[in-house]
Amino acid sequence: MTMNVFGYAAQSATDELTPFRFDRREPRPDDVVIEILYCGVCHSDLHMAHNDWGWSFYPLVPGHEIIGRVMAVGADVTRFKPEDHVGIGCMVDSCQHCPPCEQGLEQYCEAGSTLTYGSYDRHDQKPTYGGYSEKIVASEKFVVKIPGGLDLAGAAPLLCAGITTWSPLRHWKVGPGTRVAVVGLGGLGHMGLKLAKALGAEVTLFTRSPGKETDARRLGADRVVLSTDEAQMSAVKGRFDLIIDTVPNVHDINPYLPTLALSGTLVLVGYLGDLTPMLSSVPLILGRKSVAGSVIGGIAETQEMLDFCGQHGITSDIEIIQIQDINAAYQRMVKSDVKYRFVIDAASLKAQGV
Repeated sequence: MTMNVFGYAAQSATDELTPFRFDRREPRPDDVVIEILYCGVCHSDLHMAHNDWGWSFYPLVPGHEIIGRVMAVGADVTRFKPEDHVGIGCMVDSCQHCPPCEQGLEQYCEAGSTLTYGSYDRHDQKPTYGGYSEKIVASEKFVVKIPGGLDLAGAAPLLCAGITTWSPLRHWKVGPGTRVAVVGLGGLGHMGLKLAKALGAEVTLFTRSPGKETDARRLGADRVVLSTDEAQMSAVKGRFDLIIDTVPNVHDINPYLPTLALSGTLVLVGYLGDLTPMLSSVPLILGRKSVAGSVIGGIAETQEMLDFCGQHGITSDIEIIQIQDINAAYQRMVKSDVKYRFVIDAASLKAQGV
């Protein structure tokens, strides 16, 4: 039997999000049925709602930073039981047999991972709907456990902002003695600072905005560099093993390349699209430096990240909102007027959906 669910959806690229009722699928034997408690609000939600990337279809129910409570499990489910606190991130399925999937890197599935929203279920070809809703159904393979003791609302953005910065930190083997810089202090950037610091790295924030030093140091930065100040940029020339660039819009990455150490890497995690101006190859060639990209993380590394956050007491800095305030939150997010992630209290959905 399908499950009728209340949520909020965009009906077109120009519409605000409004109340929307829709059906979730009948649970399969490997499915977990989850009551949503909290859902983070990601920059990707805004881009998808507005069709900024050109592949959105409607109606669209955003939300891929989902924390919930297990309501029921299918007959084949072994990892979860009712009342467990669990999470769902950006994916709910993948082919499971291509080389990336076999390595636990489902986000790079060669057939394309099934996104939590704005995608099509690979089994029944029906649209996927996200976490701005009361309940969700997903395969247990794509559900993760939330460690006890973590604030549930603060844990929600770990499912996207957390794993998006954790995956490159782990891939480039960040640890004690590593020098890491983070470009941008937003939802992604503040998690990058926290996680890099907890891994034992020396951490620097690059920012274009004066006045962020106190907050940056609270979040884990050892140093703050104003990227528009030539003297400050010159002072960190050749310093960083890894730069995580979290900026979500078009920007010039060339000023950061001289600050990479020999064989250092700048990894883009915040912007999807063409960068301008043209990339200069000179600092790359003369220092064996690299510009790379990374997107979210696999399910195994997402669980690893959550367990690490549980051990170190790491959550996101959040502002809890009611679902009725989502359009105002989007407007504020465009202005970077949030420290550092909005999280929807799903109780506001239940109250409105009665």
